[in-house]
Amino acid sequence: MLTVGITGGLGTGKSTVASMFKKLGAKVIDADRIAYDVAQPQGTCFKPVVKKFGTKILSDGKIDRKKLAAIVFSDRKKLKQLERIIHPVVRKKIQQEVKLEERRGEYKVIVIEVPLLFESGINRDVDFTVVVKSKLSQQIARAVKHIPMTTEEARRRIKNQMPLKDKIRLADIIIDNSENKQKTKKQVGRLWQKLLIKRKI
Repeated sequence: MLTVGITGGLGTGKSTVASMFKKLGAKVIDADRIAYDVAQPQGTCFKPVVKKFGTKILSDGKIDRKKLAAIVFSDRKKLKQLERIIHPVVRKKIQQEVKLEERRGEYKVIVIEVPLLFESGINRDVDFTVVVKSKLSQQIARAVKHIPMTTEEARRRIKNQMPLKDKIRLADIIIDNSENKQKTKKQVGRLWQKLLIKRKI
């Protein structure tokens, strides 16, 4: 079994690429989903996050992600504080899920979609790293349309992320999602075939 970590910047199309791999037969693990779960009231990170950032981040007894985002994406120090709470827990949960899938033996390839793949250290847990890239204008437009958020919020988040060019430099494979979906799909298909060959070697 091969493990592939997929990352990129805000709005580059990580989830689009991950879903393409899923259709080809990969198991997809979504780090954002895990991060969401562990920050729920019953989750491991709920109390530490509330203790660090205060009850002002709560709405109806739950962590309000928009309120928390407004705090951490305007202060890099606070963003790092949040990451120190969340990242180790998410990484451990991903490792557990991968081990479970290894025991089941159902999938040839596991794709882990992680926005902060390199920042969290999860890149060290996978066989290959993939960065999905697109133009800055596309990133902002997609974030505004799909998340949704304002243009200023999108720019702020991108500014607080590791620069895309640095992620590209660290990656094993680059997928260009700056054109149409069909071209992206072809790149994913070619990579899928390479991964299947690698798995057999």
